[in-house]
Amino acid sequence: MAALGDINGKSVVDATFGAGGYSQAFLSAGATVTAFDRDSNVVGDARVLSDKFGSRFEFVPRPFSHIAELQNTYDAIVFDLGISSMQIDVASRGFSFRFDGPLDMRMSDNGITASELIINTPVEQLAKILRDYGDIKNATRLARIIHDAAPQTTFELKSLIHDSRDVAPVFQALRIAVNDELGELERALDAVPKRLNPGGKCICVTFHSTEDRIVKNTFRKWTSVSGDPRLPDTNSAPFTLIKTMRPDDAETQHNPRARSAHMRGVIKSY
Repeated sequence: MAALGDINGKSVVDATFGAGGYSQAFLSAGATVTAFDRDSNVVGDARVLSDKFGSRFEFVPRPFSHIAELQNTYDAIVFDLGISSMQIDVASRGFSFRFDGPLDMRMSDNGITASELIINTPVEQLAKILRDYGDIKNATRLARIIHDAAPQTTFELKSLIHDSRDVAPVFQALRIAVNDELGELERALDAVPKRLNPGGKCICVTFHSTEDRIVKNTFRKWTSVSGDPRLPDTNSAPFTLIKTMRPDDAETQHNPRARSAHMRGVIKSY
């Protein structure tokens, strides 16, 4: 990732390990990497990197909010948010409306599934999930239909959504709620200032407007003099912004998922 610059000999937290692409790149560039992921299915990929890079790589099988429990400070903390292709493409995970499978959507082995969430959530609260996380305009009517039908599979849920434009947003909204993705992000960002060295960078790649708003507002606080009360009280901003980047046409053609991506970053001043 060009935004990090030369990371040879630096320490990096890969907050969203996934299939290990970022960690592999960081390690190959000479960095020491601590990686987080709550998905037990990625342990094999993490073991490959551990065998290859030895003590320069550590894998933490926990959600990235547990950055708060780290004892060291680092030169960079990187988040690539959202869901990975390896999760979407497995029917049994229940993330995608393209495959029929159990309506699960959990990124880990813990917590309630999407089908359980639908059954156990009152209609008004379910409507709020669809509205806030999926920008669904007819959220209350659709929430009532979904709640009453209590779908158990991805195709059962898909069949209840009559406007095809709402299918992807509904799946996205339920996934965010099942995994408390926004709460995880807020807790992780809360821990970042104390875990970065002076001159250290926090980079976030977002794909959804709500998570992007959380990152943007957090960075705005960090880069103002009045700033965040958890940060040092001085006459200069504790962080400076890195220019926001969007994918170019070549990248979106190669990876259509990148169309909605925003890369935001900050550098710790002191």
